[in-house]
Amino acid sequence: MLVCYALSDYIQEALTISQIEQLEDASYVGTIPNCQGIIAFGNTFAECQVELRSTLEDWVLLGLKLGHTLPVIAGIDYQ
Repeated sequence: MLVCYALSDYIQEALTISQIEQLEDASYVGTIPNCQGIIAFGNTFAECQVELRSTLEDWVLLGLKLGHTLPVIAGIDYQ
């Protein structure tokens, strides 16, 4: 059986494991476990989510372009 995953599936699954925390200055920081270097900031929780998604999209596209191995997320493996 052939299984195909859209890039959007990978991004959505990665975002479901994201971690967003409020900082002392009331702004927010977001990261995604297993995605080294992914970090985003926002003045609100929603703004941080948007920035995190944008950062992740750029990270994935650049990684694919450069031939980097992306981490397996929710069983999605782009190797």
